[in-house]
Amino acid sequence: MLVLLAFIILFHITSAALLFVATIDNAWWVGDEFFADVWRVCLNNTNCTEVNDSFEGYTTLQAVQATMILSTILCCIAFLIFLLQLFRLKQGERFVLTSIIQLMSCLCVMIAASIYTDRREELHGKNKEFYPLNSEGRYGYSFILAWVAFAFTFISGMMYLILRKRK
Repeated sequence: MLVLLAFIILFHITSAALLFVATIDNAWWVGDEFFADVWRVCLNNTNCTEVNDSFEGYTTLQAVQATMILSTILCCIAFLIFLLQLFRLKQGERFVLTSIIQLMSCLCVMIAASIYTDRREELHGKNKEFYPLNSEGRYGYSFILAWVAFAFTFISGMMYLILRKRK
């Protein structure tokens, strides 16, 4: 039982780490001469431009920013609630509250990654001054980590839903 508990805790911490990296790191869209995320666009690693309200489609990127931040916060809250429930739940009860919050985190990261997937061409096409080499780019590792974090938070949420407290 202790091994299962350690695995679940490690899995949850991994999910949170993936969410932090996907949210913070600057690699949602990358090319040979540039890299971009939902916070800034950098050319040649030295010329970085913050994404602000002069950016066409800024509200779309704000939605991605907000849902990624919310997902990370919810994942951390779910972990704290899991630790509290670990000591407060009666034997045989399920970790339903932890599961609900973790699944909400999963939903938020899915929304963020889906919005970016759907609107990427439109955002980059309307902002040629920020994305001069748009057609030569590809999805970066932060974007991929966001989708991996989606899978991890979903699996983690399901594990908490199924898991019962034992002695």
